[in-house]
Amino acid sequence: MSTSQLDKIPKVSITSHSGIYTLSVRQKLPVSVEEAWSFLSDPTNLKMITPDYMRFEISSDTQRGNTMFEGQIISYRVSPLPGIRMNWVTEITHVEHQRYFVDEQRFGPYTMWHHEHWLDPIEGGVDMLDRVSYKIPLGPIGKLAQVIMIRRQLQGIFDYRIDKLHEVFGVYAKPVSELATDV
Repeated sequence: MSTSQLDKIPKVSITSHSGIYTLSVRQKLPVSVEEAWSFLSDPTNLKMITPDYMRFEISSDTQRGNTMFEGQIISYRVSPLPGIRMNWVTEITHVEHQRYFVDEQRFGPYTMWHHEHWLDPIEGGVDMLDRVSYKIPLGPIGKLAQVIMIRRQLQGIFDYRIDKLHEVFGVYAKPVSELATDV
């Protein structure tokens, strides 16, 4: 398959507004909404799509194959930096089956963390959008940390997820109907 047939590799972008940062990444996958939803709505799959260096572990009672639900609390242990382990607690605040879900931090490293996961069916697959709005504590020190480290780390985490999802589901190829418009 030539590179002209492959969909552009998704890029992670981060913008800021009023002290809040927004990370966005859109990725097309060659699977149905049902298959993508089944994988993404199972919290136990998070470990597979999180870089090993973060030593990600779910510490709450979450069993494989159970889909998430509104009000669900999920606790994690992560290592954002070598030698530093911390607890992170999120709540699933919104769920529309096979369309989207939202997780929000209740306890963790950010002042605010609001992560939207959207799925839209497209010809030959699914269009997935991750949008994370977050705020960093510690005022000017937090802003400096964003510039020096946090931005790059979040981009790396989501780049890793892109690669892992390609490994699991394959790379989306543009349908023939779209190739004619690329000329």
